[in-house]
Amino acid sequence: MFQPVFSAPAWSAEPDGGALLGADAPFDLRLADYAPDGILGVDQQGRIFMANAALCALTGYESHELLGLPMDVLLPPTVRGGHGQHLVRFFQQPHARAMGNVSGLALWHREGRPVPVDIALGHASREGQPCALAFIRDVRDMLEILSRMEFQATHDALTSLPNRGMFAELLRQAVGQGQRTDQSLAVLLVDLDDFKGVNDGYGHAAGDLVLQEVAHRLKTTLREADSVARLGGDEFAILVRDLKDPSDALLVAQKVLQALGEVFCIGQFKVYPGASVGVVYAPQDAEDAQTLMRFADMAMYQAKDNGRGTYATYAPSMSYRLEEKILLHDRLKQALENNLLTLHYQPQVDLSLGQMVSVEALLRWHDAELGDVSPERFIPVAESTGLMHALGDWVLETACRQIATWRQQGLNLRVAVNVSAQQFRQPDLVARVGFLLLRWQIPPHLLELEVTESVAMIDTGQAAKMLQELTDLGISVALDDFGMGHSSLAYVRDLPVTRLKIDRTFIRWITENHRDAVLAKAVIGLASTLEKSVVAEGVETQAQLDFLCAHGCHSYQGWLFSKAVPADEVFDLARKPAPRGATCGRIAKAL
Repeated sequence: MFQPVFSAPAWSAEPDGGALLGADAPFDLRLADYAPDGILGVDQQGRIFMANAALCALTGYESHELLGLPMDVLLPPTVRGGHGQHLVRFFQQPHARAMGNVSGLALWHREGRPVPVDIALGHASREGQPCALAFIRDVRDMLEILSRMEFQATHDALTSLPNRGMFAELLRQAVGQGQRTDQSLAVLLVDLDDFKGVNDGYGHAAGDLVLQEVAHRLKTTLREADSVARLGGDEFAILVRDLKDPSDALLVAQKVLQALGEVFCIGQFKVYPGASVGVVYAPQDAEDAQTLMRFADMAMYQAKDNGRGTYATYAPSMSYRLEEKILLHDRLKQALENNLLTLHYQPQVDLSLGQMVSVEALLRWHDAELGDVSPERFIPVAESTGLMHALGDWVLETACRQIATWRQQGLNLRVAVNVSAQQFRQPDLVARVGFLLLRWQIPPHLLELEVTESVAMIDTGQAAKMLQELTDLGISVALDDFGMGHSSLAYVRDLPVTRLKIDRTFIRWITENHRDAVLAKAVIGLASTLEKSVVAEGVETQAQLDFLCAHGCHSYQGWLFSKAVPADEVFDLARKPAPRGATCGRIAKAL
């Protein structure tokens, strides 16, 4: 209980409103022991005359041990020397002070450690002499809560790494320091290459474990002076300070790629997500944090374009490519919304009949500002900006509508439509194709979908299932760019495709390059063995046609017969006789 440290408490109120605890006070002073905050009474000489139970609990002393001691015993050693002057000034001009006005206050525990507190001050009189009263609150729990809140606001919850906002502040400070000390730094932007495959294949819980392991590997790879943060998703950033030479940052990039290229064991699974890294320097490339991050992002995407699993350093040309990409995206989106795209159709000629039997739909775009924009320019932009699904859907519906129009005009022509990798991964592709067949009343055999070999090989089981569902609708499927990927013969044998298309790169030199000729003959022979027809792309000379005819190719397309033309010119091509392979025997013998 409260033990008064003076024998005859006789308190009187100060006229300016100090604490009022007089001899006739209506409550027992022992009630101070029930106060949740510490209460400390100090006389004009700085000696303690009162300490309640809460204060004793804060400091580790018993109340009788504090009797008559100078209050400096409860102060941290670093402030004891100057506290006497503060006490003198307080008694010269007594005043009240509420809590929250002074930060960083602490009491000194008898065990020799600080105890964070907040203090309110009051003044009163004791036996006719002025005294000071301190009301002292333990703020350790509050500081711990604030610390947790600050950590949560500045760090990633999953990996405990600094988050995007914290990294931006660290980078801003580092750039400023570098400018003052004339030292260089580097930013490395790290993006996992196949993290979506981890999430899709093993679940998000496994993905979280991979991210945590990535954070651990990055931290153990770097120096203590460097910083690593998780910006979000599967994207991490590294700040390399005090560069002695730019090549040092590239060494860090190599170490990061090596660390993240090793197998990740997640339960019973082994995954190899890999990573791509973009590297940018300050002040060489930019002198502010925001621009550095933008340039690092460009460099990282360049690393992905270079084949992934590597690093790339920023170059000014990347800014130009980004500006072009933004412009192409904006104009392409407008073209889609305003129906400014068109399809041209390249004939496919049956060699046995010597006439056009089908066409391939090819996307064309003429922009009022950019002029004719080739698919080689805008397709990658569509793929990387989320427009590819809408673009592919537009092509598919436009081709189906054209088939219906031609049928009404008496022309029954099969149309081949390319399906992108993003379209092929859409779970509603089969339903969408079925809907369009019904909507336009198209016989299924007049529609053919072309899927590249590389797309079909991403997930062979899922691809086979999807292709089987498409062929079950009655449409045909062609394997495009055959020979450019890495298909196994067993897989191609069982794949539900009707045609193999030989890529133009194998056709270009078949009459001049023995190796290309052998490869082309091998593909034709393989297709014959597998009972699939063959379409050769890029046929431009009679000699190429003679070779294909001599070795059993079924059909071809290319400028020898016709380039891709608008829909209204297809009727004339349907009546046009196609070149025949008149010299097949002589060409084959020469090769």
